This record gives sequence, C-alpha cells and structure tokens, in this order.
Amino acid sequence: MKHRRRAGGGRAWARSSSASPSWFLLFAFLCCSIFAVVAFSTFRIFGVSVRPVLMLPTWQNSAIDAMATDHPFFTLAATNNLSDDRPSVRIKEAISFPDQVLIFLQFPSSLPRSDLSCLYYPPSNPTTTISSSSSSSPVPQFHLPATIPSPPPSFVRCPLAPRGFFVSLSPDLPLFQPRPWDHLVYAAILDPHDNSSIVFAKGFNLRPARLADPSRYECVYGWNLAKPNYFMTSPVLTAAQEIIRCPTPHSILLRLRLRSHPVLYPPSVSVKTKGRGAVTLPSVAHLEALPPSRRQGRHTMCVCTMVRNQARFLPEWIIYHSRLGVERWFIYDNDSDDDTEKVLESMGMPSIYNVTRQLWPWVKTQEAGFAHCALRARGHCEWVGFIDVDEFLYLPTNVTLHDVLRNYSSKPRIGELRIACHSFGPSGRRTVPSEGVMAGYTCRLSSPERHKSIVRPEVLNPSLINVVHHFHLKDGMRYVNMEKGLLVINHYKYQVWQVFKEKFYRRVATYVVDWQIEENVGSKDRAPGLGTKAVEPSDWPRRFCEVHDTGLKDWVSVAFVDPHTGLLPWHKEEEFDLIHHLDA
Repeated sequence: MKHRRRAGGGRAWARSSSASPSWFLLFAFLCCSIFAVVAFSTFRIFGVSVRPVLMLPTWQNSAIDAMATDHPFFTLAATNNLSDDRPSVRIKEAISFPDQVLIFLQFPSSLPRSDLSCLYYPPSNPTTTISSSSSSSPVPQFHLPATIPSPPPSFVRCPLAPRGFFVSLSPDLPLFQPRPWDHLVYAAILDPHDNSSIVFAKGFNLRPARLADPSRYECVYGWNLAKPNYFMTSPVLTAAQEIIRCPTPHSILLRLRLRSHPVLYPPSVSVKTKGRGAVTLPSVAHLEALPPSRRQGRHTMCVCTMVRNQARFLPEWIIYHSRLGVERWFIYDNDSDDDTEKVLESMGMPSIYNVTRQLWPWVKTQEAGFAHCALRARGHCEWVGFIDVDEFLYLPTNVTLHDVLRNYSSKPRIGELRIACHSFGPSGRRTVPSEGVMAGYTCRLSSPERHKSIVRPEVLNPSLINVVHHFHLKDGMRYVNMEKGLLVINHYKYQVWQVFKEKFYRRVATYVVDWQIEENVGSKDRAPGLGTKAVEPSDWPRRFCEVHDTGLKDWVSVAFVDPHTGLLPWHKEEEFDLIHHLDA
C-alpha cells in the first residue's frame, strides 16, 4: 500500500511537472493582464474610464500604435507608396466660414503647392468616398482655383461653396460637406507647466468672463474620432469662454516625446458633453507641444496682437515699439490676404526684429488667440502686452518702459499693469497720412476709453479668462492702474474713413457683435452715431476731436526723423507706394 502511494505520488508529481509550462503561461498571461489594467488606468479605452494621472510612463503602448495606424492618413500613405498615380495629399476636414471654405489637409514635403483646384459637387451625390479606380466616380459641377497662404500651412482656401455642396481637391480624394465654423474644436496646445491640454472650442456658448461647470464635459483623444471604441478621455479641469483645460493622458505625453517613433502623427483632440444626448464636437485640432522655454535671458517685454489685413500699419508699429524696448512680437494673423508675410520679411524679420507670425484663421476668436499666445510667450517673456496695431504705448516723461517694468518686477504680487487708452479721431484728414498714424493724427477725445494691459504670463488664472485685453489672475495676485502722466496708450481708433470702414467687415472679438447686425447698436464697442451701415458721415473728419495732443508726434519727430531726408523710417518712398497700393 505504501509502495502504491509512493508510486501514485510519483505519478502525481510527474503530471504536475508536465503541466507546469501551462501553469507558467497562465501565470504570465495574468501578470500581463494586471500590468495592462494598471498601465491603462490613466484613460478610458474600449469603454472603461478612470481618472488620469499626469505621469510619463517608460513603456510603449501597442494599442496606441494600432489606433494610430488605423487612421485613414496612414492607409493612404501606404497606398501612395505603391502607386505614383495616387494623390499625395489627404483631406482631413472642410470648414465653412462666412466668406470662404478652408480645407484642412496633410502635405508631403514634395507636393507642388501651386496646382490645386477646389472641386464642388452637388448635394444629390449619395457618396462621400471616391476611389480612383471607380468607373462611376461623380463629376464636379464646377471648379475654382485654390489659394494657399504663405508660408504654406495645413489648409488651403476655397471660395464659399453653395449650400449643401460637397468639396474636394481632386476626383481621387474623398468628398467633404463643409462643417460650420462655429461648432468646432479648432486648436489644442500642451501646457508644459502641468502637462494639461488646453483645448479651444466653439459650440458650447459659454458665457464671457465666467467659469462653467467642468463636470459637464470631457476631453477626447484619438486618431479617428468617428470610432468611439478607440477614444481616450480625461476629465475637464476648467471650462470658460472657448477654453477647456484637461489633464493629458500619459500615453499621449509619451507619444509627443518619442520623436524617433515611426508614427509621429499626433492624435486629434476634441471635447465631448456628458450625459444623455452626449455630443462630441468635430475637430481639426492636434495637440501642439510648445518649444522649450528660455532658461536664461528671457525677454523683459513682448507683445501679442491679432491682425487681419493690417500689413500697411505693421512697420510703424514694430519699429516704434522696438525703440521703446519691446523685444519680441507674436502676431496672430487672422487669415489676412494683404501680403502680411512679405511686409514682415521686407523689415528683416526675424534677423532684425524678433517677430513670430502665427496663422490663426478662426472667426471671432480674439480672446482664445490671446490665451494661446500667453501660453506661448510664458516661457520666453517676463511681461507681455496685449495691444492692437493701432495702439501705441506712450511715456510722456523721461521714464523708460523698462524702468516701469523693472519697478513692478520687484513687487511679486503685481501681475497686471492696466493702461488707459486715449482715442484719437480723423484730426481733420480725409486721406491716409503718409507720415504714419502717430504724426498724422493729433486730435483726440478728452476722456480715456477703456484700458489695455501688460501682464506677467506666469501668474494668469488657469482658466485663461480674458476680456478686452486683460486677464483674470491667480488668487493673491492683483493689478495696478498706471498713472496717465507716466504711461498711456494712444489709440488711433477713428482714422480716416477709408481705413475706419474696414471695422464694419468683421470684428475679431468673440463677444462683440459685428457692426452690420442690428444688436446692441448703442454699445461702446461701436462708433457713436454710425448704426449698422458703412456710410461715411459728412462730418467724419471733424469727429472725435476735443483735445489737440501732439505729445507723441513731437517725440517721434525728435527720435526718428532722418536729419538728411527729413523722413521717418516707415515713411520711405517704397513703403509710401506700398501703402497706396494696398489701399487701392
């Protein structure tokens, strides 16, 4: 009996030994499963959701690779490698604006950028995807030339499509029905201070200068937002105006840092409402990583501005503020078509003047653009002024701009300098002054209208709320009102009618009604007495003139006039010809 027990025990041991590889594989599988659950605990994928943790892992995620390569862009790229006859451009989205359609796409570096046409297909077409091998490919009803901004960005301009029409750039590319501009995620940027995503979105109609309930929304990341099973989500930390802040899933952070990875195309970012009837906004935004901050030698003073067809005013504005002590300019180009880039290049940008031009085609997004600019400037600038190109800082005494900033830099609780604006009128003129605005307009209203600000970008409120060029600050920080005898802004707001009437076209501020609309007609945002029609009043040259003020004109004449020619540096013959060419 004992022998049999031993023999049975030996057989049991033998069976156990032979089964050990299976147990080992099962144990390894369970360990891998547990590791995957922990690793994915920072975002929701395949329908599971937990709270993200802002830590950067040291492993690569094969699921992310699978999601990325599932994106149509990579499929098309692989197809292009097989056939040179295939198009080498992929359309990502088409957005309909009030006066044009922007088609967002991905260019290979070798693609010619001068032979694109906008194709328009009638709404009766039942298909939105076309194969170049299909014998029944629809024929466009008409085509028009595409316009490509300079330098070539990730979009092209097309004339406005008829209602319901589909658009494309080639018969071999998919058709897209343009989405509305006011229901869209249009930009996203990574905040390196806390690795959060700042997402810029239209469509939620959040109130100005107010925090919204962040629990109503969540951020969405993925390479194909049409497939909800492949979403990664994270909760919203703050929501205000058009600015949403979310913690970034650490797998996305890893992807942004792995420059050597074979799949570099960043994921799309969107915002989704929560609860019944949840909606995910369409998106053309990809998370943008900022360049490294300057550890030493930060600029004392920088300026952010947004322009649309203001090229003729840039030389005077930049040259003057450079003399005052501005060291860097961030110019957000709101889809200008007046050769803004060429004007800046003619000034020696960036070798002489440190100017960065950011293409920003989004309609009525000035507040969002300034928040975007504040994040970009924070790592490079101690102070940032948010002013327009018709606004000029003026120090009536011998105190310099850097003297003022140095004084307040020593006061750590001061985060914003608010500067009163004097509004100048046409000053009796009927034509654009060739000597520039500072010397050309010398009559203004007696009382200041509003104020503009110079801020420390490091102390802005995390919500990035800003209204009329000033920001909300972090708790414990405060602003000061600058004395008018020390620092003011000359705002050349009411220029000759030829210039002023452009304000009727479109206002860039989000919460300011365009002047053609019969709403808030008596608002201070409008010119008094003009109503909604761009019709010149007979007494326009004499309006807005209560005080003759030649202070800045006199200073400019001493500081800038060439003693040999008697001309100001922005009043050269070629620039004078350019001004009249652009005005024409």
